Amino acid sequence: MAQRAFWKGWLKLSLVTCRVAMTPATTEREKVRFHTLNRETGNRVVAHYVDEATGKPVDEADEARGYQTGDDTYLLIEDEDLDQIALESARTIDIERFVPRDGIGWAYLDKPHYLVPDDAVGAEAFGVIRSAMAQSGTAALARLVLYRRERAVMIEPRGRGLVLWTLRYGDEVRAFDGAPQADGRPDKAALALVKTLIAERTRDWSPDMVEDPVQQGLLDLIAAKVRTKTRKRPARKPEAPPAGAPPGNVIDIMDALKRSLATGKAGAGRKK
Repeated sequence: MAQRAFWKGWLKLSLVTCRVAMTPATTEREKVRFHTLNRETGNRVVAHYVDEATGKPVDEADEARGYQTGDDTYLLIEDEDLDQIALESARTIDIERFVPRDGIGWAYLDKPHYLVPDDAVGAEAFGVIRSAMAQSGTAALARLVLYRRERAVMIEPRGRGLVLWTLRYGDEVRAFDGAPQADGRPDKAALALVKTLIAERTRDWSPDMVEDPVQQGLLDLIAAKVRTKTRKRPARKPEAPPAGAPPGNVIDIMDALKRSLATGKAGAGRKK
């Protein structure tokens, strides 16, 4: 079943405009989620806001947004205040500029969304924009209100559609120059062995390579509890170190690489 669009609006490039629909590219709907319960009654626990000073519950109508200006002082920010600085249109992705796609660092990418034409009339304009971006190797930058917040977004061609990424702002991304001990030229022999290991373990990508074993373990645990109605769980044995691992923290990289290659070849021989 096709995912329902959670956002619909317009994609605009200068005088070219087309209707588009957006859906999240990822989901956590299938993740196991827990509720907080009262152990004695088995009922759910409900959270309420209380006044920090008086300890009394605060009605939802009296809850307000505040910015801390001092140790115990806050400035109230009303919805009307935010409306004054909001985008003129929360329903138009107005492309401001293009940048080389390879120039955008991975750390700036936040959440991906699929962007597709929302009617047959705009499909041609959508296709032209997508094809031109793909052929020029560029990505588009714009601004948009998503998840109740104004965000910078990047749009890139992907297949027959576009992928819209919300971007982290510059002050949210920390600089990273690598580990100091990684400077210098690597040992040629060690480099050759690592390349051999990479070649032996390279496979075509498949989504099952990133399955969540904890998620499946939780589902199995829940199913077992439903069947047995027991609250006991087996004690977990301490995880043993990998076979052949040297004691302490000192590791001979060449020896480890050679043993890794030998183990891989032995395993391949047994599978034949």
